[in-house]
Amino acid sequence: MKRIDRETVQKILDTADIVEVVSDFVHLKRRGANYMGLCPFHNERTPSFAVSKTKGICKCFSCGKGGSPVNFIMEHEQMSFNEALRYLAKKYNIEIVEHEMSEKEREEESERESMMAVNEFALAHFEKNLTETNDGRDIGLSYLNERGISNAMIKRFHLGYSLEQRDALYKDATSHGYNEKFLVSTGLCIKNDNNQVYDRYKGRVIFPIFGISGKAIAFGGRTLSQRKDIAKYVNSPESIIYHKSSVLYGLYQAKQAIVKHDKCILVEGYMDVISMFQSGIENVVASSGTSLTEGQIRLIHRFTENVTVIYDGDAAGIKASLRGIDMLLAEGLNIKVLLLPDGDDPDSFARKHSAQELADYIKENETDFIRFKTSILLEGAENDPIVKSKVINDIVRSISFIPNNITRSVYAKECSRMLEIDEKVLNLQVAKLLNERIEKEAGKRAQDQASYTTIDEIEIVNRTSDEKDSQTTPTNINNATILYPHEKEVLRYALKYGAINLCEACDENGNSYPIKVIEYIAQQLQSDDISFLNPLFSSTFEEALKTIRTTWEEDFARQIAILEKQREEKIAIGIDEIRKNAVDLNSITAQEKKLTERVNNEYLQDLTNFSALYIEKILISSPDDNIRRITTDLVSERHILSKVHTKYAKIETEQDRLTDLVPRAILEWKDAILDCNIRDIQNQLKDKNITKNLDVTRELMAKNIELNLIKKELAKYLGERIISPRK
Repeated sequence: MKRIDRETVQKILDTADIVEVVSDFVHLKRRGANYMGLCPFHNERTPSFAVSKTKGICKCFSCGKGGSPVNFIMEHEQMSFNEALRYLAKKYNIEIVEHEMSEKEREEESERESMMAVNEFALAHFEKNLTETNDGRDIGLSYLNERGISNAMIKRFHLGYSLEQRDALYKDATSHGYNEKFLVSTGLCIKNDNNQVYDRYKGRVIFPIFGISGKAIAFGGRTLSQRKDIAKYVNSPESIIYHKSSVLYGLYQAKQAIVKHDKCILVEGYMDVISMFQSGIENVVASSGTSLTEGQIRLIHRFTENVTVIYDGDAAGIKASLRGIDMLLAEGLNIKVLLLPDGDDPDSFARKHSAQELADYIKENETDFIRFKTSILLEGAENDPIVKSKVINDIVRSISFIPNNITRSVYAKECSRMLEIDEKVLNLQVAKLLNERIEKEAGKRAQDQASYTTIDEIEIVNRTSDEKDSQTTPTNINNATILYPHEKEVLRYALKYGAINLCEACDENGNSYPIKVIEYIAQQLQSDDISFLNPLFSSTFEEALKTIRTTWEEDFARQIAILEKQREEKIAIGIDEIRKNAVDLNSITAQEKKLTERVNNEYLQDLTNFSALYIEKILISSPDDNIRRITTDLVSERHILSKVHTKYAKIETEQDRLTDLVPRAILEWKDAILDCNIRDIQNQLKDKNITKNLDVTRELMAKNIELNLIKKELAKYLGERIISPRK
């Protein structure tokens, strides 16, 4: 097996645009220099997912997830590091150069990669069966043609056929080297109690289910048998690559059309999607016959706020599925409903009508959810007060799910008019239901928080030790807790500004040379024999230091060459413009001087920006999960100054004050270490078993005096008031 080489990885990281990558999955809106959207990793109604084009990172300031383009794809598509790189390489047409993997690298290949590979093989196997075998053409392809599915749609949705043989796929896959374990874990094959393996989908037309990135993550199979003891549809079981509650059939094919039309049409089954797609309605997805879930609704909300739900004429089925509308409302979506004529479903209706007829029918007949729900629930019960009151309560409950106050009020008014109920009564009932839900959610949050342990606390408690006695004592935990914010602050400076020159240092011959932020930190820690107590902080700092010491000089020299070429081109173009438009020699000289100064300043600023972002850009795309997460957390900024604040004055930034802030952060860390050591000595002096030994007691007291003197010296630099770093 092979792995992508470093140069290719770097090319992918340099090329991938975070805004373009995230926009494939999340609807982004520009806000100042950044972009905002609804977080794809948790349920939210107010956008808190920020994307920084300049930094090349994304970050949710609610759930904390995000990172570089690579990390985003890994998190969102549940891919491994290498899978995410290959995804981005394909997106940007970058040729992948590989090297042979070592034995250790082979062992690191994840189960997920193997399962995805098996699915890709099965996808090709089923497609080949459909068009290149007699049974596939005579049975599978004939069925699809009878249903009016064109060859273009068969290719677009990668439809296939599983042969009516016990183990055709199993034999084909294992003969090509695929492991039986992954054929079973993906659900492509089933292993019985007698250890016999057989194909799950034999004799079925195959509907592959794709993730948003276009990878086959599951399959649905429809039997063509008339036997009543055989299930009509069989789907892949849940696995580490497939969670049916978070997948919508057809979304990969429909996502661009959904964004283009700013609307998603929601249907029920595979054939509904394909037939509507074939009729020209491409912004359509299906819940695949299951009840709509929160995960599926969040998927829709990433691309649009407008949803049209299509129902056929089955009143009983409609009533059973109305709960899905309440869930859509709770997510803050704008809901319309379309009822098809009796006897039609989206599949049959789409096949009877042209694209224009279908589009016109949707536009003319989709209706507000209140009118729809009222007409459905009141049917045959208009003169029954008890049933009518239940219907009103049901509709009011739906209104209470709407998060926006104004929208909620408008719907209440409409409901009052339609049902001839006092609007004040409706609003009181809506408010009551809303308060009950808020109290219930607050109680649940309080219960969750009571049993919740933060990642930071887990890291502190679970830190490792190279000492022989690795048992963590309560005192050590307290020390780790005290030192944690100081270690975090110093590491933040190292990651965010590590490659920037901080000050001048002198060598043995008295010659001065620039020293970078991260090198200064490393020297300070080494001089006092200090190290990060938190093991994840320590490994992240070491990786950052390694980056500066191994790849920095080569990458910086390459960047200088690029920027110098750009500078020459800017000056040449600028001089041509000046000489075309200038009126005299003095004017030319003055303008050329200004041009040179401006371009040189831009050149220096670009170099500074490259240095500032160098370490974080590499580490937020690290193969190590912990390093990626810590770096993303520490370099992300929740707030930026608006143009209003910066228009008339130069605001001094944190970067401008590094010569003060970095040394102070290190001194505060040292001061906290002294506090911990002094406290440890004082605790020992309280131990009667220790104080029985006079020599030990004297030694501890002398050490205590020495540490207090050092602390007193530190106070001269820090001042009396020490500001603790952010937590």
